[in-house]
Amino acid sequence: MSRLTHVDSQGTAQMVDVSAKEKSMREAVAIGRIDLNPTTIELLYAGELPKGDALAVARIAAIQAAKKTADLIPLCHPLMIDNVHIDFIREERAVALKVRVRCSGKTGVEMEALTAVSVGLLTLYDMVKAVERSAHIDSICLLAKSGGASGSWSQPKD
Repeated sequence: MSRLTHVDSQGTAQMVDVSAKEKSMREAVAIGRIDLNPTTIELLYAGELPKGDALAVARIAAIQAAKKTADLIPLCHPLMIDNVHIDFIREERAVALKVRVRCSGKTGVEMEALTAVSVGLLTLYDMVKAVERSAHIDSICLLAKSGGASGSWSQPKD
């Protein structure tokens, strides 16, 4: 890029003007993990945590976060999201949260997917902290995006 798109010629932060852009189908996939002891993972999947069904609460929190991204990230555009799909992936010492966000719009949904993962994992932490305060969140990243003028992008494989 020849210039930053979120600042004007004086360096003042601004929202990007997308009014001239055509709508296209946009999709973004993000992932993150919360590292947990195997015993905590068992309690989580059995629905036996003191605060209740953490996976259900985290799923709703992630969906709500995707819808509220423009309220949280100052220069994000409010979007009419078409779909938010949440997957929890059980691992030996972690639970991964993978989120796919779709919309037909003039700007991408990468921030919505990343925000959904972040809030979903924070919600899981809140729900498990009574049994495991040492839980920690890491590896939040964008896996892929498609749509718009820049086309498709995927996280390079290791």
